[in-house]
Amino acid sequence: MDLGLAGRTAIVCASSRGLGRACAQKLAEAGCTVVINGRDRDHLTAVAIEIAESTEAAVIPVVGDVATAEGQAALLEACPTPDILVNNNAGPPFRDFRELDREAILKGVVANMVAAIELTQKVIDGMRARRFGRIVNITSGSVKMPLPGLDLSSGARAGLTAFMAGVARTVAADGVTINALLPGIFETDRLKAMIAATAERRGVAPDSVAAERLATVPARRLGTPEEFGAACAFLCSTHAGYITGQSLLIDGGAFPGAF
Repeated sequence: MDLGLAGRTAIVCASSRGLGRACAQKLAEAGCTVVINGRDRDHLTAVAIEIAESTEAAVIPVVGDVATAEGQAALLEACPTPDILVNNNAGPPFRDFRELDREAILKGVVANMVAAIELTQKVIDGMRARRFGRIVNITSGSVKMPLPGLDLSSGARAGLTAFMAGVARTVAADGVTINALLPGIFETDRLKAMIAATAERRGVAPDSVAAERLATVPARRLGTPEEFGAACAFLCSTHAGYITGQSLLIDGGAFPGAF
């Protein structure tokens, strides 16, 4: 399917690994010029080269933390008028809520809620003026089905979801959509870290924890970053202009509800 994105520009935050990288890859395959982002300069540069070589798209690496004013400024300097913004950031570490102090809570909220709002504020009026814009917020399946130990991640991202749902309705008439992608269990480094932390806390083998997690997924497999990236690219496409203010759960059927 031609997504109608050739010649568009996209900023994909936290995109040197995992789901963010997959989104950048698929947008580049669709013909976008893509700004990718991460904190490790050498790794980010290597990823930019790999995506560019595999897609023949222009890929611009920007080193920085998207939760900081400096990181956001660097992204917008590289791409002042993006057509697409994919908000993404690493979640807080797996931790019992009793261990969270005020500093940790505020840091988690800034990283997983405030940063996305700030970047949206900075790009949305340009999108409205051009009569086209796509904003996709990568959150988590835990927004709908909270998991103990990920309370801060769930709370901050649920707040972002509610905040953006209201904003989406104010810009829909201008050709700008805002949606969220809620990943379940995907084959990423973050999943491996969560499994390892759970195994250590319980004193069991990581393989045992992984098997337990997989048993909760009706599809009986992990999600792949590639299929997640494809869903992101579709929401950014010209075909998805009538989809806005929505949260798309991609979890292999793990959430046990019809809505």
